[in-house]
Amino acid sequence: MKPKQTHADSPAHGLERMAFFSDAVFAIAITLLVIEIHVPHVAAPYSDTAFLEALNKLIPNFIGFFVSFFVIGAFWAGHHRAFDCARHWSPRLFLPNLLLLSAIAAMPFFTAFSSEYYGHRVPTAFYCGWMILISIFNILIQRALTAPPVVGEHVTPAQRRMIRQRGLAALLASITAFVTSLFIPFLAQVVLITIPLWRMLLVRLAPAR
Repeated sequence: MKPKQTHADSPAHGLERMAFFSDAVFAIAITLLVIEIHVPHVAAPYSDTAFLEALNKLIPNFIGFFVSFFVIGAFWAGHHRAFDCARHWSPRLFLPNLLLLSAIAAMPFFTAFSSEYYGHRVPTAFYCGWMILISIFNILIQRALTAPPVVGEHVTPAQRRMIRQRGLAALLASITAFVTSLFIPFLAQVVLITIPLWRMLLVRLAPAR
């Protein structure tokens, strides 16, 4: 029987390569967010009022930028936290990780779309729906990283539970935001800040033993 290939003797250290590649995708996606905020056109003769009015029209774009920036940052932090639990390489990590990264890479488009038509149902629903997809892919890679044969022997059940609860909290907040987008579109993205509240609720429902 062929022994399982471990992290230390895997070709080119598979876990590190996957983590570095993932970090690069997160970094590029989070940087591309600001590219979608274009310098406003102000016609001559220039005046303070004209500049302020032009900047005022960009407020939805900046809201979308900051919301998506911290959302991607939160998913990156969770991804990093889950990878800290991994000690053994497995090819089964490829698909869920690529699915998550592909969804993250598309965030600049959905951010620009929802910001350009801020407060409208369809663009906002697509943004929140995409967040649901990211959350599902995030849960898949978290579970793969915190389960045998990948998870390290040093990881406690409490650590695994905490990581998985965080992933589930993001999914529940995204679903809440999507439902909100169907009825009150301009509030939907703000609802994403309920992620910590969902996490607290999950901890109460399933406290550490």
